[in-house]
Amino acid sequence: MSSEALPFGETYVPSLEAYLNYYRRSIEDIEGFWDARARELVWLRYWDQVLDRSNPPFYRWFVGGVTNININALDRWVGTDVFNKVAYYWEGEPGDRRTISYRELYREVNRLAWALREIVGVKPGDRVSIYLPMIPELPISMLAVTRIGAIHSVVFSGFSAEALADRIVDAKADVLITADGFYRRGRVVELKRAADEAVALARQQGVEVKKVIVVKRAGNEIPWNEQRDAWYHELVNEAPLRAYVKPEPRKAEDVLFILYTSGTTGKPKGVMHSVGGYMTYVYHVFKWNWDPRPHDVYWCAADIGWITGHTYIVYGSLMNGVSQVMYEGAPDYPAPHRIWEIIDRYDVSIFYTSPTLLRLLRKYGDEWVEKHDLSTLRILGTVGEPINPEVWKWYYTKIGKERAPIVDTWWQTETGAAMISPAPGIALVPLKPGSATYPLPGIVADVFDAEGKPARPGEKGYLVIKEPWPGMLMSIWGDPDRYVRTYWSRFSRPDEGVWIYYAADYAIKDSDGYFWLLGRADEVLNVAGHRIGTIELEDALLTHPAVSEAAVVGAPDPVKGQVPVGVVVLKEGYEPSPQLEEELKQTVRKVVGPIAVPARILFVRKLPKTRSGKIMRRILIALLQDKPVGDTSTLEDPSAVEEVRRAIEEFKKLMKS
Repeated sequence: MSSEALPFGETYVPSLEAYLNYYRRSIEDIEGFWDARARELVWLRYWDQVLDRSNPPFYRWFVGGVTNININALDRWVGTDVFNKVAYYWEGEPGDRRTISYRELYREVNRLAWALREIVGVKPGDRVSIYLPMIPELPISMLAVTRIGAIHSVVFSGFSAEALADRIVDAKADVLITADGFYRRGRVVELKRAADEAVALARQQGVEVKKVIVVKRAGNEIPWNEQRDAWYHELVNEAPLRAYVKPEPRKAEDVLFILYTSGTTGKPKGVMHSVGGYMTYVYHVFKWNWDPRPHDVYWCAADIGWITGHTYIVYGSLMNGVSQVMYEGAPDYPAPHRIWEIIDRYDVSIFYTSPTLLRLLRKYGDEWVEKHDLSTLRILGTVGEPINPEVWKWYYTKIGKERAPIVDTWWQTETGAAMISPAPGIALVPLKPGSATYPLPGIVADVFDAEGKPARPGEKGYLVIKEPWPGMLMSIWGDPDRYVRTYWSRFSRPDEGVWIYYAADYAIKDSDGYFWLLGRADEVLNVAGHRIGTIELEDALLTHPAVSEAAVVGAPDPVKGQVPVGVVVLKEGYEPSPQLEEELKQTVRKVVGPIAVPARILFVRKLPKTRSGKIMRRILIALLQDKPVGDTSTLEDPSAVEEVRRAIEEFKKLMKS
């Protein structure tokens, strides 16, 4: 990994010393630091205690404080310049557009909140499941639910009926907000039919959804239950045009929302975030990450169904009063330049996306980028997985024109917002391609070896967080034992009063203190007794100029236990060949070592990915092991499974011969 630090354009003056001084002060008195940060927001009552450590690891922040996140996301902008600003530039996949100001957003949230409370009967503490695509009614629904003191559970619209049912049952939600359908790659996805199936499955498990509220998005024909279903627009139209619902006072340690995240085994975990801690943390991290300015147009190209969207499209962004872009459809539809076209159209100045999407767009070639004026871009960001240096450099040079710093963020559903990343809003430190740089203020992170001791500089180990932080999850909904077992058991020493958060990610801390994230600690191959992280092999493949995307999984081997198999998508202009396969193997040999050389490189036109862009490696593993692939309803393109299956069958024939 390169240790070279890159400079930036004239907008930013890197100051490592300034940042490290600020950081040191923040961790010398963590409670004092977060007390001061929280007081920058609006509260109905200040707290009696900043941090209650009496029952670790069930930490409670701002105990005794009372607020509602709507006050800071919407109400405090009333009568200010922000109130008349654009909140969302929304664009649908077919090209339809809406512009929604903070004033209009405030009005629509109040009207829906009124309807939910007065007509539907939602009360504080009730759980409302939200199963919506990327349309404005999604953030409106989230804000309306939290405004009346209820708890939302947003379920990604790409999830199957079974996955939605599991989440409805676990949360015991009796209200569901969904849509008739939405657009994806030119076709209508039948969302209401999936929602109905989920409601039926939930009923079989003893949870009755009493009301299904349906947004009319695609106009497709849908099944209808007169006793249970209601059109969103008809409910809202029953509310007064200028309805006002006073934000329900909520204790800081109350549950703000539940968001389900998958584990390596078992049912999804209902991660709970608190009202006061989450609010305080995401407000400040958004500001530190993006240094938002009055005329910025910001775009987080994620889905609100994930934590990235909760924090960086709804709560963090609105609390900072930014104008932002929201897009419904596929990033390369109807042409590979859709993302660049949107950035050009709305003069986007801050762009936050995933390495997966960048690899996809890089595959199409620079000519699609060069069709558009991207000169408004001021800051770039990445999220969701480690970014390899080759893609980082392409992003920096081709998209940012070596002017825009890259804010490479590490965080999880459980952490609330970024934990390790550059911070232009404080003092932008010099960057190293592929490194997320330093922990943010108030975050005490380290890398441990297998024995729970700090790893040596440059030594791969396990990422840990050694002190609580306001954005941390409160627990797992309905399963506190699983919370302790999953996150706090690996390195904690309860008898000594030491509690360590285990992130289950591999990382390296170099001699300068920079953090390098290497992917999940459970995404590891055991090749002849050598443990090799799949991310290392994938990064090696991506250094070859022919490779656009790569996934590495383990195939069973009678001698070595496992052998690596690379599944590769080539850039346009390159064709599969035995010669290219050998080149790629030699690339891995050179970058990682002989033990890591893939037994085979399988060339495919597309990898099985979710609609959010995550490669579904479990499907590749299942195909290699002749096991059922399981639920494929979340796939962007199910035909990718059959293509990979054919490639693997050919590989197995060769292995037998």
